[in-house]
Amino acid sequence: MSLVKEMKVDKLGVKIYSDRASMGAAAAAECAAVIKDLLSKKDEINMIFAAAPSQDEFLAALAADKSIDFTRINAFHMDEYIGIHPEAPQSFGNFLRQRIFDKVPFKTVNYLNGQAENLEEECKRYSELLLRHPVDIVCLGIGENGHIAFNDPDVANFNDSHLVKVVELDPICRQQQVNEKCFEAFDLVPAKALTLTIPALLKADWMFCIVPFKNKANAVYNTLYGEISEKCPASILRKKENSCLYLDPESAERINL
Repeated sequence: MSLVKEMKVDKLGVKIYSDRASMGAAAAAECAAVIKDLLSKKDEINMIFAAAPSQDEFLAALAADKSIDFTRINAFHMDEYIGIHPEAPQSFGNFLRQRIFDKVPFKTVNYLNGQAENLEEECKRYSELLLRHPVDIVCLGIGENGHIAFNDPDVANFNDSHLVKVVELDPICRQQQVNEKCFEAFDLVPAKALTLTIPALLKADWMFCIVPFKNKANAVYNTLYGEISEKCPASILRKKENSCLYLDPESAERINL
């Protein structure tokens, strides 16, 4: 694993690797070490996973780690499009099912239901699950607009009273889904989603943030060097103990190496 640079911005650790494979493998190895340490102290742990192409190398390496006792881990996912079929290629639940949820024997896998008839009740149901299973680890990414989960700048709230909510997706977020070839056209990207809120994510004891790709370079720069505000939701990570941002050369191109 080729580590190019390591630094800290406020409380957020930052590690830049020579390529995406090294970045994903290193993030997975460090996450696995925390998982095993936590499982040495408690019967089970709870993890939240992001679904995006940026997570591919990390999820593949984590799922391949035979030293992890996944049977003692409850898995959650952090956002889902409203109205999308759970088996659609674009479904975040389906994305995670293919890459990790079906590959290892989790104790439980808990999906957000984007097709729920009563979205308010679905938010309540999932919030209660999170309260019953206090999160230990969050594995996340950062969007082009600086979002974490689907907390785009217009709807992000560092002091949100909810754990799960319905949000309108902003145009930058929706266009990113097209740019990353998740959808063929902007109009095909759902306009609304369910998302865990920022306070729900920050409840985690540990946060592993994996962010490759050139299209994330501006968001990474704003996360590290802009003001800590909802204008760049990911900037809140700088206030979080036990958090680390993993980058490749493309996503780190605006950082002075």
